[in-house]
Amino acid sequence: MKLTTGIPLQDLNSVAGAAQQIEATGYSGITTQENRQDPFLPLAVAAVNSQTLELATSIAISFARSPMVFANIGWDLQRASGGRFVLGLGSQVKGHNERRFSVPWSAPAPRMRDMVRAIKAIWHSWQTGERLHYEGEHYQVTLMTPNYVPEPLHGPSPPHYASRCWTRNARRRRPRMRRRTPSPLFDSALSGAGSHAHTHQRYQPWRGPKTVF
Repeated sequence: MKLTTGIPLQDLNSVAGAAQQIEATGYSGITTQENRQDPFLPLAVAAVNSQTLELATSIAISFARSPMVFANIGWDLQRASGGRFVLGLGSQVKGHNERRFSVPWSAPAPRMRDMVRAIKAIWHSWQTGERLHYEGEHYQVTLMTPNYVPEPLHGPSPPHYASRCWTRNARRRRPRMRRRTPSPLFDSALSGAGSHAHTHQRYQPWRGPKTVF
């Protein structure tokens, strides 16, 4: 059993101390949610101020970014953390996509599957030097000139999780995506209040010293 918890997102200056105390307490990892703050910046701070914590987004809003943006962020965090980053993606709902992020909405499960495959194709190209050529229904990434290729990682590419796609047909679409896309799935509460669970991981609120926050 692994125990994960959250970190204070509202002030990046408090992340380093919180991550160190969470690690010393014995937690396995920390998660961030894309609510009021960006989910990646706190993990970047935690990555260089911890040694063993798994660092995961739970979740980052998938369709508000391109596969290349996720690939770059994931690559950098994987390198900075020494292989401890986990990219967790979620679809959010139609209203938030269209009226908060100003991006078009389409059936989330096929689009999420396409996103994951595109990210994996980019990472594979960077790690192996093979030509990048991915053409899916929603995402096409076929251009990668040498000056945009980061240095290969010394370990594996980041693991990644796709959350349940929040539609009325979620329970039917979830197993279909699991069969077609080799990415584990976890459920993430829309409120971002703290639920993050998959087969071997449980979320527990961090109740450390008040001075941390």
